[in-house]
Amino acid sequence: MGAVYLTDQGKVRLHNEDSGGVFENKHGEKIAVIADGMGGHRAGDIASSMTVEQLHTFWEDKAPFHSPAEAEQWFLDTIHKVNKQLLLYAENHEECKGMGTTFVGALCTSSFCTVAHVGDSRCYLLNESGFSQLTEDHSLVNELVRNGQISKEDAEHHPRKNILLRALGTEKNIEIDVKTVEVEKGDFLLLCSDGLSNKLSDEQLKEVLTSETSIEAKAKSLVDVANELGGEDNITLIIVEFEHESE
Repeated sequence: MGAVYLTDQGKVRLHNEDSGGVFENKHGEKIAVIADGMGGHRAGDIASSMTVEQLHTFWEDKAPFHSPAEAEQWFLDTIHKVNKQLLLYAENHEECKGMGTTFVGALCTSSFCTVAHVGDSRCYLLNESGFSQLTEDHSLVNELVRNGQISKEDAEHHPRKNILLRALGTEKNIEIDVKTVEVEKGDFLLLCSDGLSNKLSDEQLKEVLTSETSIEAKAKSLVDVANELGGEDNITLIIVEFEHESE
């Protein structure tokens, strides 16, 4: 499978609090990870970079996964460990009090992908059935939509759109959403921070992903469009392309 990771500061923010990467273990399995940090001065960068670094470390020595249930349990156990480390770091570093980060990750094997997330960073799947969002935002505005209090259209410009209901590093008992999907040759996964999903509609994302270009060109195009539309936030994305049936 092919994968590309791209992050951009955007046109407004003074620094980039997003972190991410695509990492391969010794068995050839890949994990794609994005974390969008938040907190006081520079604390957001610390929360997001710690999350990605620790996931990478845990991933390197992981044995092959034989079932979705095994992959899902590994994600749950590992993210809980990362959450504890973030809390401990903030406890011992006054300048990092209140820091936190979103998290979205996709564990990719030869036949399935297990997706885990906390917060409003997203994962989308493009396959023969169409383009769909696999994750559900853990945000105040999305909860209002789910409860029928506001419409999806209202949510796009809601003044409290940035308020999260869940984030790593903010509380001891964190609830993590995990799901597994089957993947086939020709499918694409798109993981991104809200710096991308807040600027481009599902239709725009799909249009770029289905274009006859390389995944590197698709990634650059998505970042360019987000910046053209304002670039108020950091923009981070990963595209995973499932190229071969044997993978």
